[in-house]
Amino acid sequence: MKIKTLEGSLTTNEDGTDARQVFMALPTRTDDDRRSFQQCLAAVFDVLGIEVGPEPAPGDQRRWNQLARVALRKACGNGLTLSDASFDVLIKAAVHDPDPSFNRHFVEPALNAFGRRRVRSALLEYLRTGTDGERAGAARAWYWSALPLRLSQVRAETSSTESPAAPDDPSALMREWRQAALRKFVSNEHLDVRRCILPVLPLWRSAYPPELHDLVDAAVSIARSHPDGYIRHRVEQQVRD
Repeated sequence: MKIKTLEGSLTTNEDGTDARQVFMALPTRTDDDRRSFQQCLAAVFDVLGIEVGPEPAPGDQRRWNQLARVALRKACGNGLTLSDASFDVLIKAAVHDPDPSFNRHFVEPALNAFGRRRVRSALLEYLRTGTDGERAGAARAWYWSALPLRLSQVRAETSSTESPAAPDDPSALMREWRQAALRKFVSNEHLDVRRCILPVLPLWRSAYPPELHDLVDAAVSIARSHPDGYIRHRVEQQVRD
């Protein structure tokens, strides 16, 4: 039995123990625009009305970011009612967050309050029409859109047509994402875009319609011959899996 994770996959050995296949860590973004993320973070706390603390001292922005994430996590744990305006600022913060692990703190409340379909539709739109930085960020955030809905205390202020707790039927939206991501990986040479899309990109033909099978082969070929070590390492693990 195999369970895929952000850094690798867990495989059950014949004796029942777990063997971890470890992937290289996703490298730091080449166009890390932290100023944009700070603006997104400020918008989240302004719209949600959450107090974080004093403004960061010069050169101590990273520490304040950690405090902000803790404040958001505590607010979710205590119960949080999100206005419709909260959705856009949470997704934008998730897309602009330079950290591929901490961005889940913005995805998860949006997921639980507004539903998987709305979150994934928004990320798909960023992938299709955003800047290269936003496309990379959308791919990193997409990973967390598969999280189970465990924050029952986080709710939307107004009811929507989709119940967040309803069983997810990902087939149509997942197909759209896979096909759009495959096309972007092949056509877009931006390093961050390719690095971030690859971990959430199936590389087997059966995941796509016949007319895209040549693109799957092209994606594998591009990744295997790419000058970036992370991409070359990652593709071999995924193709082997």
